[in-house]
Amino acid sequence: MSAELLLIDCGTVPYREAWDLQLALAERRGAGAVPDAVLLLEHPPVYSRGRRTKPEELPMGDAWYEGQGIEVLDTDRGGLVTYHGPGQLVAYPILDLTPLGGDVHEYVRGLERVMIGALAEHGVGAQTIAGLTGVWTEGPPPAPGLVGAAEKIGSIGVHVSKGITTHGLAVNVDNDLEPFSWVIPCGIQGVAMTSILKEGGSDATVAAYAATVGRHFGAVFERETRSATLAELGLDRQPARLGGER
Repeated sequence: MSAELLLIDCGTVPYREAWDLQLALAERRGAGAVPDAVLLLEHPPVYSRGRRTKPEELPMGDAWYEGQGIEVLDTDRGGLVTYHGPGQLVAYPILDLTPLGGDVHEYVRGLERVMIGALAEHGVGAQTIAGLTGVWTEGPPPAPGLVGAAEKIGSIGVHVSKGITTHGLAVNVDNDLEPFSWVIPCGIQGVAMTSILKEGGSDATVAAYAATVGRHFGAVFERETRSATLAELGLDRQPARLGGER
């Protein structure tokens, strides 16, 4: 296949349906039937649990969260529990890691660079912090009672099977942050979550940030990007546009 990277605007997609789309696309990618692709989307409210999630990370119990209108689902990705909801950009790259020598760690570093570079374009300085997952705003590592500490704005959780990636990253754009306070996000006690909107960033909409993320995927992974549809790849779905009415 060429060094092409397809960017697919999927609109708002329920978590289970998005997972099915990833698996179907990963199978086609593994067979060499399609190029690398990135699914760009939003989810209805959902807590997704990674393979290492512990019960205490959702202290209220599944029934309480579901009573708030938030699904609770187990996944095969790495990482711990996180929240997805309207106003958060989720990107699921379906990539063959062969060009990276199958190096999952380098792939994750690439996802971090995508988020940090895209956030910078929207006026939000961001960083990684040793020993902590995801991407954080500027400032010292969080600690109890520390004023001005970094806050978490982006999460990463990946899965790789037969050299093909699924799952990916999520960045808070203009979403409701309260559901993060009801769990221990990413297993980190006392973490403060933030968003592009809360940080005063420019163009704080999912659609605008998705376009920026798409460009940075191309730059970081050295691919030629173009917009595509699920139908073009043999997957039948006609979604609403990203950042539509909520």
